[in-house]
Amino acid sequence: MKADEFRALTDQELVNHIDDLKRSLLQMRIQLHSGQLSGSSQVRELRRDIARALTVQNERRQAVAAAPAGK
Repeated sequence: MKADEFRALTDQELVNHIDDLKRSLLQMRIQLHSGQLSGSSQVRELRRDIARALTVQNERRQAVAAAPAGK
């Protein structure tokens, strides 16, 4: 997924998607070490997707923190 696709998600959808990606990464690591996964490139791509999603999440948190606190 691209960063723009992550930005299109709502906050809750983004959190859910990050959780799903982390679960998938765990499953891929298990498959990789048991010899069921043919290549490690999928793990690398999944790690990058997680990083992109976390970056978008942190951008949103910083935007909220930087916003002026109402009157």
